[in-house]
Amino acid sequence: MSSDRLNLREEYQKRQIQEILDQLDKDLVGLVPVKTRLKEVAALLLVHRLRKSLGLTSSNPNLHMSFTGSPGTGKTTVALKMADVLFRLGYIRKGHLVTVTRDDLVGQYIGHTAPKTKEVLKRAMGGVLFIDEAYYLYKPDNERDYGSEAIEILLQVMENQRDDLVIIFAGYKERMDEFYESNPGLSSRVANHIDFPDYSPEELLIIAKQMVEEQQYRLTDESANVLLDYIKIRKEYPHFANARSVRNAIDRARMRQANRMFNAGNKVLTKADLVTIQPEDILKSRLFTGQD
Repeated sequence: MSSDRLNLREEYQKRQIQEILDQLDKDLVGLVPVKTRLKEVAALLLVHRLRKSLGLTSSNPNLHMSFTGSPGTGKTTVALKMADVLFRLGYIRKGHLVTVTRDDLVGQYIGHTAPKTKEVLKRAMGGVLFIDEAYYLYKPDNERDYGSEAIEILLQVMENQRDDLVIIFAGYKERMDEFYESNPGLSSRVANHIDFPDYSPEELLIIAKQMVEEQQYRLTDESANVLLDYIKIRKEYPHFANARSVRNAIDRARMRQANRMFNAGNKVLTKADLVTIQPEDILKSRLFTGQD
């Protein structure tokens, strides 16, 4: 390969980016728009890196991001993969992810916020800082709130140390939109906005089957149908958290399964008994019974 010619696919494979994207595809059901966007970002960064190697001038791309969507839609998992991509392409030194919320950044009295925020930033340097429910940093109705101080420190770092730290702000889309409208300086520094769609009931059933299998349990066909009905009903209730709510439902089904076997008295249990979640273990949920 001559000094002024580069094979993009070869570089892509050498950096093992496809390996990360393949793993993400395996780890997360659905989310096609998110996976497509992640691939686009990876391609942009690789092309920028190759341009730089050929002496073509261009400013470093703005890597700060916004992940919007409901809880349980894979935002933290994708953030981990993004950190890996950025590390393999040489955009961050360490490739680790530090996940925080408002409580980790904002103090409760004068002089408390700056040290807290700076300590978090120190831990995150060389990697990615993931701020979940970032809109809680800003409370315009409370004059004594110190969240704005944390935002000011973040703004300085986003501008002055963007080659050594990537910040991802995450939360519900509507509230994040309001957050950016209230903080134009912040909005202008976030270039990549990725929206995470809610999972369909069928996608959540696939996720549920994966969770059950990981825990060395199994669903019968009838149990799977009942669980799908449960998911469809639960999605209409408040505070539904996608994969997180499904995990909670499975945990409760396992508890009911254990109680069912415990109450069976002297019955000799087989391996099949111990690993199988029966329809009744799901049907006893308060969503079906109106109690519990």
